[in-house]
Amino acid sequence: MRAAQFPRAVAAATAIASSLGLAARDAVVLHDSNKLTLRLLPCDVLARVAPTAEQVARFEVDLARRLVGAGCPVAALDPRVEPRVHERDGFTVTLWTYHEPVTSHAVPPADYADALERLHSGMRGIDLPAPRFTDRVRDAQRLVADRDRTPALTDPDRELLGDTLATLKRTVGERGGAEQLLHGEPHPGNLLTTREGPLFVDLETCCTGPVEFDLAHAPEEVGAHYPGVDHDLLRDCRILVLAMVATWRWDRDDRFPDGHRMGTEWLARIRAALA
Repeated sequence: MRAAQFPRAVAAATAIASSLGLAARDAVVLHDSNKLTLRLLPCDVLARVAPTAEQVARFEVDLARRLVGAGCPVAALDPRVEPRVHERDGFTVTLWTYHEPVTSHAVPPADYADALERLHSGMRGIDLPAPRFTDRVRDAQRLVADRDRTPALTDPDRELLGDTLATLKRTVGERGGAEQLLHGEPHPGNLLTTREGPLFVDLETCCTGPVEFDLAHAPEEVGAHYPGVDHDLLRDCRILVLAMVATWRWDRDDRFPDGHRMGTEWLARIRAALA
């Protein structure tokens, strides 16, 4: 979210929480990307705030409620208020249970794989329309092709990303394996360590595809603990996902810290993986 929007976004979140009977006199910024994630105090609520025109909050709220009901390891909406989407001053706000991290250590690979497998199992029983993973790849392809939005990308790197995205989108999409609802980006940044165990957050990236596409976002060691993995497909998905996240780093509007350096490193990793 743009810095100029911060004060209004925070004001919208605190005003909504207060109107619902929650004490929200202070807000701590936990994360800033396309959404602003706030910890509201002293009520201890996690608020996710986004410009109304850019949100898919209703889908996320509906999915979270169903997954929690199915016993899946996902963060829940705050039980003190009605589980719905709130709007104020051009912002959409959702209110979630805040979980204090219990450890700074990474989730062990076996626990990570178990949590992801349980999430996938619950998702197989949910019927919600969602884009296919190829739609997300197509978004990255459009960004690579748009020189105005990726002005710092050199021609050789643009060709590498374009070819990799096109080839692996087709390869993974034509494998013919079982596809299902996926988290979309179950990387370590979207997995909380809580007293209730590992919990996934940020469901707005949900899509359909093979489970290997989700596994490609997790640390490599996790794949060894997930049952029934097609490791050739997982390798292709890892390179595909790496090409996608590398592409985002070259977006002129990307706010990832040290993004171009990371994008350059990931381009080198793609070349090494394809060699």
